[in-house]
Amino acid sequence: MTVLGLTGSIGMGKSTAARMMRRLHVPCHDADAVVHRLLGSGGAAVAEVAAAFPDVVRDGAVDRAALGARVFGDGAALRRLEAILHPRVRAAEHRFLRRHALNGRRLVVLDVPLLFETGGERRCDVVMLVTAPAFLQAQRVLERAGMTRARFEGIRAKQMAEPDKRRRADIVVNTGLGMAPAYRRVRRLVRRLRARGGGS
Repeated sequence: MTVLGLTGSIGMGKSTAARMMRRLHVPCHDADAVVHRLLGSGGAAVAEVAAAFPDVVRDGAVDRAALGARVFGDGAALRRLEAILHPRVRAAEHRFLRRHALNGRRLVVLDVPLLFETGGERRCDVVMLVTAPAFLQAQRVLERAGMTRARFEGIRAKQMAEPDKRRRADIVVNTGLGMAPAYRRVRRLVRRLRARGGGS
């Protein structure tokens, strides 16, 4: 089974690429979705997050905006949060990989925004970076509800510089050229990786 790491900085089109993968019937493990479940009502991380960050839980779920405000710009607080979340996300990823390996899948995707930043590429056979020109990235992100220039720059500061990501990736897909060309590129990639992956 081939494990494809899918990554990309904010606003580059990674979520769209993940939807393309699902359209091509490739199982995708979405690390962000796992975090949402962990922090949602009844989530496995809610109690521990509440103990570490009082007053961020509302009606049994973590208020992600309040939590973000607590850890934004505070490296020690962010590390405490990561120590709570990362082992649980990795455990969910391990279960995903094991299940699909047992089912004989040829290709699966690990959709991880900070793949390079966290050393996650070591768990992948191939890494695909989704990218776009900086002006288009900014335009996409600043159109999001509640987004400010300062918040965008803060998020971008936590992410590896784009030239470094491009050098480290095995495949680079530029969504700035339009989604139709990007989809054709993804479809060719999926066909090639399935051919080499073995299984069903």
